[in-house]
Amino acid sequence: MVNSSKNTPLADRIRPEKLEDFLGQDEIVGKGKMLRQAIESDRLPSIILWGPPGSGKTTLAFIIAKQTKSEFVRFSAVTSGVKELKEVVKRAEESKRLGRNTILFIDEIHRWNKAQQDALLPHIERGTVILIGATTENPSFEVRGALLSRCRVFVLKQLGKEQIMDIVLRALKDKENGLGNLKVKMDKKVVDVLAGMSNGDARVALNVLEYATSPLTPLLDRKGEKKEKLVTLEIIKEAFQKSHLFYDKDGEEHYNIISALHKSMRGSDPDAALYWLARMLEAGEDPLYVARRLVRFASEDIGLANSRALEQAVAAYNACHFIGMPECNVILAQAVVYMAKCEKSNDLYVAYGKAAKDVEELGNLPVPLHIRNAETDLMKNLGYGKGYKYSPNYDYKEKQDYLPKELKGRKYLK
Repeated sequence: MVNSSKNTPLADRIRPEKLEDFLGQDEIVGKGKMLRQAIESDRLPSIILWGPPGSGKTTLAFIIAKQTKSEFVRFSAVTSGVKELKEVVKRAEESKRLGRNTILFIDEIHRWNKAQQDALLPHIERGTVILIGATTENPSFEVRGALLSRCRVFVLKQLGKEQIMDIVLRALKDKENGLGNLKVKMDKKVVDVLAGMSNGDARVALNVLEYATSPLTPLLDRKGEKKEKLVTLEIIKEAFQKSHLFYDKDGEEHYNIISALHKSMRGSDPDAALYWLARMLEAGEDPLYVARRLVRFASEDIGLANSRALEQAVAAYNACHFIGMPECNVILAQAVVYMAKCEKSNDLYVAYGKAAKDVEELGNLPVPLHIRNAETDLMKNLGYGKGYKYSPNYDYKEKQDYLPKELKGRKYLK
């Protein structure tokens, strides 16, 4: 295991050190896969690991460093910048002269700005460092194109319940770094519920497990033998709440609260909307996620009743993008209150739904010949564009059909 200190969180203590023990990502590190071959041959390129929280990005980075026998430097993009990068590069250059590679692992690399990401480029190109960047955000949007072009992107998927259960059982049995010495007993049904509540996030499951078992110091029977201590479903549920993990960005409460925000704005209640916004931001929600939801809301629930709402939402997104938290909280508050107070109309949302339903049910109906462009003589001979009335010539009052004949007269908007 990577770290056996009992003061280290359980999730870090029981990290596997071999690919054989790494669960859930066979599509990228299974036998014969390109990344696995690169690791085993010690010819790793710079890579970006993109996946949801708790899917194993950090663990995979540790395994790579261990199996390639490289120097391993871990950065958090939140707390480290160009100054720290220069120090790492200096040490990496010395290691390279001694024939040893340096892997620079940057967690949450999407949080590095343009200048910080650009500072990496020459050192990656020269091979001074091998970058492993980890991100929960789409790298196409959050990682600079110049940096992205120099890296291979590997997508980690959310872990399944069975894999989370395997990880929890491993932690319970591990006597050296896990909870094996505590004689903890958990019914398989309880492990199943814990895995399900963790929503594919192994770290959440292990943090809750550690919290749930922390007061369960081994009890001794009359012979001095350790007695088993039972972890019940009630203990697990209490641990979820008291460990402050119930607001998980990919979990049910996340969707409950964004739903509450959306419905409060739809119901024109700015005070409730502000409360739910604060619940999300104070829990660490990505402000850009909230801003994206506001952009959607502006068209879905306000639409043509106030076309300026979309402008406000897009402006809020852009402001959040270059200011970030905590300064952008008031920007989102302004946008949320504006949306809540706006006149509402879902005509666009309903109309598009009707049009989409026709597309699904009727398939690819042909475009009427008179509104097709006649790009070639053959097209003209086939009747493309024949009979089309050019709207400006008729003061935009011409009468002609634009829908397929099967939908003639169809009205989607009220």
